[in-house]
Amino acid sequence: MTIEFASSARSSLGVEWELALVDTDSGDLRQVAQTVLDAVAPADGSQHPVIRQELLLNTVEIVSGVCAGVPDAMADLAAGTALVREVTDPLRVELMSAGTHPFAHWGNQKVTDKARYATLIDRTQWWGRQMLIYGVHVHVGIEDRDKVLPILNALLAYYPHLLALSASSPFWDGRDTGYASNRALLFQQLPTAGLPFTTIGTWADLEHYVGDMLHTGVIDDFDEIRWDLRPSPKFGTLEMRICDGISNALELGAVAALTHCLVEHLSRLIDAGEQLPSISPWFLAENKWRSARYGLEAIVILDEAGTEELVTDHLIQLLELLTPVAADLGCVAELDGIREIIATGGSYQRQRAVAAGNGGALDAVVAHLVAEFRAGRPLPPG
Repeated sequence: MTIEFASSARSSLGVEWELALVDTDSGDLRQVAQTVLDAVAPADGSQHPVIRQELLLNTVEIVSGVCAGVPDAMADLAAGTALVREVTDPLRVELMSAGTHPFAHWGNQKVTDKARYATLIDRTQWWGRQMLIYGVHVHVGIEDRDKVLPILNALLAYYPHLLALSASSPFWDGRDTGYASNRALLFQQLPTAGLPFTTIGTWADLEHYVGDMLHTGVIDDFDEIRWDLRPSPKFGTLEMRICDGISNALELGAVAALTHCLVEHLSRLIDAGEQLPSISPWFLAENKWRSARYGLEAIVILDEAGTEELVTDHLIQLLELLTPVAADLGCVAELDGIREIIATGGSYQRQRAVAAGNGGALDAVVAHLVAEFRAGRPLPPG
């Protein structure tokens, strides 16, 4: 089969931010997404360009436009958030973003009334109903289709860095899972989710894979390939889907900047005829598990020789490498937010500290996440 790859400007950027709708008083989830969507819907009944529906009625997604860089994308998201607040504030509903809600029970959540969501739940059953999770997606434009899969496979070397920085789902259904990102391991239970196949190295390989999936009924369209990192042919982008939901604008901007700079850096290596980083699938799988389990405290595998280093130490080195790229892309300040995440601790660490300081009360964790969302930056526990 043939898969067309849309034209897009090199290193153009788009960001998608999934937000939980929580009750101001109890901190529990509210099933009011349709109320929000109806209130902001264009007069012609079309989908709002910035505010989108998701699988569950406790969720809305805010999306940026096609932007030149991180500052513009963050401004789009701020404008979208303000529009949602015009609806949610009178309802006594707050906005929150984390990989999971700390105490809400998955069985109490309502699925959006849409055929593709009903099909997903019907096929995946118990695991599909478990998808009470929230994430961040970053799209980066690729100007040449032949670059897409090489950059994708090379970017997997930085998978643990992105997951560790965003890890924000230590709690599930009212319990501490012991993981920094429980969401990462939950989401991979869906068919076609998880790490992409590194054996798919060319566009022809991808077309062969998609053809097989369509022929055997595994998927009905390309969007049902739910890899943590995937091409997005209709947008002409590489889509990074690794990250947990991120609680505040500063950290979101930092992760978006890191993604943006890494893709452009790898694209420049291709242009220069240099070798891209490559790690065996077994090391990639281990890195995913380590970053999900330990977050910023993970010791990650860096190369085929099995060299290991604390992820935060390697991130500092990576920032030095990427600063000139960030200068060209106009996101030096946002990229520098990585240093603040390392210095103040990740969301999973702050959530646990808040719970410990409040006798294990997880409604206090929700209140802290809501406060961070409003503040636009990480806040110290307590």
